[in-house]
Amino acid sequence: MDLKNYIRDISDFPKKGVVFKDITPLLKDPIALKFATEALLHSLENRRIDKVVGIESRGFFFAPMLASGLKAGFVPVRKAGKLPSKTLEEVYSLEYGTDTVEIHSDSIVKGENVLIHDDVLATGGTAKAVCNLVEKMGGKIIQCNFLIELDFLKGREKLKKYAVKSLMHY
Repeated sequence: MDLKNYIRDISDFPKKGVVFKDITPLLKDPIALKFATEALLHSLENRRIDKVVGIESRGFFFAPMLASGLKAGFVPVRKAGKLPSKTLEEVYSLEYGTDTVEIHSDSIVKGENVLIHDDVLATGGTAKAVCNLVEKMGGKIIQCNFLIELDFLKGREKLKKYAVKSLMHY
Protein backbone atom coordinates (compact mmCIF):
# COMPACT_ATOMS: atom_id res chain seq x y z
CA MET A 1 0.00 0.00 0.00
CA ASP A 2 1.34 3.42 -0.91
CA LEU A 3 0.67 5.51 2.19
CA LYS A 4 1.57 8.71 0.33
CA ASN A 5 -1.86 8.40 -1.34
CA TYR A 6 -3.32 9.21 2.09
CA ILE A 7 -1.25 12.33 2.78
CA ARG A 8 -2.72 15.65 1.74
CA ASP A 9 -0.57 18.72 1.02
CA ILE A 10 -1.92 21.98 2.44
CA SER A 11 -0.13 25.02 1.01
CA ASP A 12 0.71 28.02 3.19
CA PHE A 13 -0.19 26.29 6.48
CA PRO A 14 0.51 27.13 9.25
CA LYS A 15 2.26 30.04 7.57
CA LYS A 16 2.97 31.28 4.06
CA GLY A 17 5.55 29.24 2.18
CA VAL A 18 5.03 26.03 4.18
CA VAL A 19 3.52 22.92 2.60
CA PHE A 20 1.90 21.06 5.50
CA LYS A 21 1.71 17.28 5.30
CA ASP A 22 -1.81 16.50 6.54
CA ILE A 23 -2.16 12.94 7.89
CA THR A 24 -5.90 13.13 8.63
CA PRO A 25 -6.88 11.31 5.38
CA LEU A 26 -4.73 8.39 6.57
CA LEU A 27 -6.25 8.50 10.06
CA LYS A 28 -9.82 8.32 8.78
CA ASP A 29 -9.19 5.31 6.53
CA PRO A 30 -9.26 2.12 8.65
CA ILE A 31 -7.22 0.05 6.20
CA ALA A 32 -4.49 2.68 5.77
CA LEU A 33 -4.43 3.31 9.54
CA LYS A 34 -3.99 -0.40 10.28
CA PHE A 35 -1.35 -0.76 7.55
CA ALA A 36 0.67 2.20 8.89
CA THR A 37 0.45 0.96 12.48
CA GLU A 38 1.55 -2.55 11.49
CA ALA A 39 4.42 -1.16 9.39
CA LEU A 40 5.67 0.88 12.35
CA LEU A 41 5.41 -2.18 14.62
CA HIS A 42 7.14 -4.41 12.06
CA SER A 43 10.39 -2.47 12.41
CA LEU A 44 10.43 -3.40 16.10
CA GLU A 45 9.89 -7.15 15.87
CA ASN A 46 11.89 -9.07 18.46
CA ARG A 47 12.78 -5.85 20.32
CA ARG A 48 11.71 -5.37 23.92
CA ILE A 49 10.13 -1.95 24.42
CA ASP A 50 9.05 -0.86 27.89
CA LYS A 51 7.72 2.61 27.06
CA VAL A 52 6.55 4.39 23.93
CA VAL A 53 7.05 8.14 24.15
CA GLY A 54 4.63 10.12 21.99
CA ILE A 55 5.40 13.73 21.11
CA GLU A 56 2.60 16.30 21.30
CA SER A 57 0.36 16.48 19.55
CA ARG A 58 0.15 14.39 16.41
CA GLY A 59 2.54 11.83 17.86
CA PHE A 60 -0.33 10.98 20.21
CA PHE A 61 -2.30 9.38 17.35
CA PHE A 62 0.00 6.40 16.84
CA ALA A 63 2.07 6.18 20.03
CA PRO A 64 -0.69 4.65 22.21
CA MET A 65 -1.53 2.12 19.48
CA LEU A 66 2.15 1.22 19.20
CA ALA A 67 2.39 0.89 22.98
CA SER A 68 -0.58 -1.44 23.00
CA GLY A 69 0.86 -3.55 20.17
CA LEU A 70 4.22 -3.75 21.95
CA LYS A 71 2.66 -4.44 25.37
CA ALA A 72 4.42 -1.32 26.62
CA GLY A 73 3.39 1.81 28.49
CA PHE A 74 2.62 5.10 26.79
CA VAL A 75 4.35 8.31 27.93
CA PRO A 76 3.25 11.72 26.62
CA VAL A 77 5.74 14.52 26.04
CA ARG A 78 4.03 17.89 25.92
CA LYS A 79 4.76 21.56 25.59
CA ALA A 80 5.62 23.36 28.83
CA GLY A 81 2.87 23.69 31.41
CA LYS A 82 0.55 20.99 30.00
CA LEU A 83 1.41 18.05 32.29
CA PRO A 84 -0.16 18.01 35.76
CA SER A 85 2.54 16.36 37.89
CA LYS A 86 6.25 16.96 38.51
CA THR A 87 8.14 17.26 35.23
CA LEU A 88 11.56 17.46 33.66
CA GLU A 89 11.99 19.92 30.82
CA GLU A 90 14.24 20.40 27.84
CA VAL A 91 14.65 23.70 26.02
CA TYR A 92 15.57 23.52 22.34
CA SER A 93 16.20 25.96 19.50
CA LEU A 94 13.75 26.85 16.79
CA GLU A 95 14.41 28.84 13.64
CA TYR A 96 13.55 31.97 15.62
CA GLY A 97 13.76 31.53 19.41
CA THR A 98 13.29 28.50 21.62
CA ASP A 99 10.62 26.08 22.79
CA THR A 100 10.32 23.70 25.73
CA VAL A 101 9.05 20.13 26.06
CA GLU A 102 8.24 18.34 29.30
CA ILE A 103 7.85 14.78 30.53
CA HIS A 104 6.57 13.50 33.88
CA SER A 105 9.61 12.88 36.07
CA ASP A 106 8.34 9.43 37.10
CA SER A 107 7.39 8.15 33.64
CA ILE A 108 10.61 6.32 32.71
CA VAL A 109 12.67 4.14 35.00
CA LYS A 110 16.44 3.88 34.56
CA GLY A 111 17.29 1.05 32.16
CA GLU A 112 13.92 0.91 30.40
CA ASN A 113 13.90 0.44 26.62
CA VAL A 114 12.15 3.35 24.92
CA LEU A 115 10.64 3.95 21.51
CA ILE A 116 10.12 7.62 20.58
CA HIS A 117 7.35 8.36 18.09
CA ASP A 118 6.15 11.44 16.25
CA ASP A 119 4.24 11.96 13.03
CA VAL A 120 6.86 14.00 11.16
CA LEU A 121 10.64 14.32 11.34
CA ALA A 122 11.42 17.80 10.04
CA THR A 123 14.44 19.68 11.45
CA GLY A 124 14.86 17.17 14.29
CA GLY A 125 14.91 19.73 17.09
CA THR A 126 11.90 18.44 18.97
CA ALA A 127 12.86 14.78 18.58
CA LYS A 128 16.41 15.48 19.80
CA ALA A 129 15.04 17.36 22.83
CA VAL A 130 12.85 14.36 23.65
CA CYS A 131 15.83 12.01 23.27
CA ASN A 132 17.74 14.21 25.74
CA LEU A 133 14.88 13.98 28.26
CA VAL A 134 14.66 10.19 27.96
CA GLU A 135 18.40 9.81 28.42
CA LYS A 136 18.42 12.16 31.44
CA MET A 137 15.92 9.78 33.02
CA GLY A 138 18.14 6.77 32.28
CA GLY A 139 16.05 5.37 29.44
CA LYS A 140 17.70 3.50 26.57
CA ILE A 141 16.42 4.72 23.20
CA ILE A 142 15.84 1.72 20.96
CA GLN A 143 14.44 3.66 18.01
CA CYS A 144 12.91 6.95 16.91
CA ASN A 145 10.13 6.40 14.44
CA PHE A 146 8.06 8.69 12.29
CA LEU A 147 5.23 8.40 9.83
CA ILE A 148 6.84 11.00 7.55
CA GLU A 149 10.37 12.33 7.13
CA LEU A 150 11.05 15.59 5.29
CA ASP A 151 14.50 14.65 4.00
CA PHE A 152 15.37 18.12 2.71
CA LEU A 153 15.28 19.49 6.29
CA LYS A 154 17.98 17.01 7.39
CA GLY A 155 16.44 16.26 10.79
CA ARG A 156 17.99 12.79 10.78
CA GLU A 157 21.41 14.44 11.23
CA LYS A 158 20.41 15.53 14.76
CA LEU A 159 19.49 11.93 15.56
CA LYS A 160 22.68 10.27 14.21
CA LYS A 161 23.33 8.21 17.31
CA TYR A 162 19.85 6.58 17.23
CA ALA A 163 18.11 4.11 14.97
CA VAL A 164 15.58 6.10 12.93
CA LYS A 165 12.67 4.61 10.97
CA SER A 166 10.32 6.63 8.76
CA LEU A 167 7.51 5.12 6.67
CA MET A 168 7.41 7.89 4.07
CA HIS A 169 10.06 10.25 2.73
CA TYR A 170 9.54 13.59 1.01
